[in-house]
This record gives sequence, C-alpha cells and structure tokens, in this order.
Amino acid sequence: QPNLIFFTELDSERLTALFSDSAVIKTLKSLNAGVSLGILDLSDERARVVRKLNKARIPVIAWLLLPKAEGYWFNTGNYPQAIARYDAFLEWTQAHKLDWSGIGLDIEPDINDFTRFKDEKQVGQLATTLFRRYRDRQRAEKARLAYQALVEQIHADGYPVESYHMPFIEEERRAQSTVLGRTAGLVDVAVDREVLMLYSSFLRPNGDAVLWSYAPESDSVGVGNTGGGVDVNNLLDIAPLTWEEFSRDLRICVTLQKPIHIFCLEGCIAQGFLDRLVNFDWDEPIATPDGTNKVRALRTAMATGLWLLERPWVILLSLATLIGLGFLFNRNQKK
Repeated sequence: QPNLIFFTELDSERLTALFSDSAVIKTLKSLNAGVSLGILDLSDERARVVRKLNKARIPVIAWLLLPKAEGYWFNTGNYPQAIARYDAFLEWTQAHKLDWSGIGLDIEPDINDFTRFKDEKQVGQLATTLFRRYRDRQRAEKARLAYQALVEQIHADGYPVESYHMPFIEEERRAQSTVLGRTAGLVDVAVDREVLMLYSSFLRPNGDAVLWSYAPESDSVGVGNTGGGVDVNNLLDIAPLTWEEFSRDLRICVTLQKPIHIFCLEGCIAQGFLDRLVNFDWDEPIATPDGTNKVRALRTAMATGLWLLERPWVILLSLATLIGLGFLFNRNQKK
C-alpha cells in the first residue's frame, strides 16, 4: 500500500460534521493515511478538528488558501496576500497549539479568471488581461522570488513544504518558458514535495493515459476528483470518478511506485470508496493505457508552442525569411 494523503476542502460546519463520525478517523488510521486540510478560515471550529486529528496521530498538512476575492489559490497576482495569510495562519496555529506535518501551497490561476472565462461579457476583458500579463516578465519573476522566500520562511519555522501544481508546469519547464507563469499565474518554486494534480475525471477519455505520462515526473500523484471541491460557477461540473476509474488510477500510481494524494476525502466517503480501500488489492496488475502516444504527441506540441511563445522573435524571423524567399522566388520567375 502506498502512502495516502486525502484532501478535504470543507467549510468549518461541514468539516466538523465529517469528523464527528469516529469511523472516519478509525479508517484513516487503518490506512496509515494523512489529511491535507484546506484552510478556508482560521476559526475555533477548524482548530478543534485539527486537534482531534492530532490526538488520533493522523498527519495533517495545512493546505493554505485565500478568500475567493483574493484569488483563492496562490499565483503570481496575489503573493502579498499569500504571505499575509501564512503569517495569520502561524498566529492561529500557535494560539490553538496545533501540530502540522507540513504546509501545502496550491498554485493555480486566479479563481476569478475562471469566472470571467465563463461570462461572455468578460471574455474580451480577460483576453486583454492575459495579453498584458504575457508581456510583463518582471511581474512573474517578482512573484517567484517572493514565493521562494515564503518557502524558506516556512522551512525556518520548522515545516516541510509541498506544492500542488497543474501538470502543464512540466511543459513550461521543458520549454524553458515562463509563458504560463506570466499569463495563467503559475509559479515554479522549489519545495520538498511536488504534487501534480492529475485528475483523470477532468481529462476523459484519456485521463488514465495523461496520468501514466505525467506521474513519473511527480513526487506524489494527485488522483481525483471523487466528488467535491470549490464551486467555480459550475465551470467544472464534471461527473466524479467511478470506482472502476478510481481503482484504475490508484493501481497506475502503485505500478509507477508513487505516493498518492486523493481529491477528496468527502467524495470518497460519499461514494463509499474510503471503506473499500481497507481491503483493496493494491497488487492487481495494470496495463499501459491506450492513448499514451496521443498524450506524448500533445505534450510535445504544447512544449513546442510554449517554446515559441517564449521566443516570439523566432516566429517573426521565420515569417520574414519566408516572405523574403517568396519575394526572391517571384523575382526569379519574372526574369
């Protein structure tokens, strides 16, 4: 059985109700599993849940989040708020004497960008904003340095750090590009453990092939979605994983010898997955998924596109060369 970490992203009232069931804690202990707990607020109720998990000796990672108005996830546009959030979190932790096995930084685009993307009246405004970000190289670098300093501060406070990333960050690295950082807000920082969010429910029908392709490059694999998560105006209104899909993804991770972050705990409980994991056959073999060649080709195309967008002068030079060659060809034809 691999190391399992369950994400949970609930408000304090629902979180309290979830862990009021002693069977949930008992099952987590039997799986030797940990919890990455979304810090949606710094309330007394959330602190009581953490203390309950501490008492049961279940490892808890503090998954830091922001209010939706500030972007919710961490990105290049809200690093001052992210730093302030960590400072407030540290005071709350000390006041309630909470124990954490690590700190999680969720690095994704501003949640408000997704909202604007779905609103037809704001799509044009969003496109203009993205282009303006694309041209601003200093903004992304300033954010990267700020987040790296935050990681160093967290280390100094005695906590290991893990990051939660969209898998496309790997293509950004292959292309030696900062395009996604500048436009989408992704920040490439060095941490102790990087988790690629390879949620095959969002990537059907080739989700298993995407998982197979990216998992070797991840320190731990994000598997999901089993049902749950933040509401983004129904933009991600996609059916959760079935048991067959979920068990397939788990076995891919085991075959590739990777720890697993499961999104999410509440979804697993609602679908009865958590109890089924107690006697799960982790050794059942899994074949290489269909579609791996297609995914490899798409990844190459994406990396190529990012490489060119990072170096637009190459495109301009190529166009100028083609125009020049066409002019010479036409001129020779007239002679």
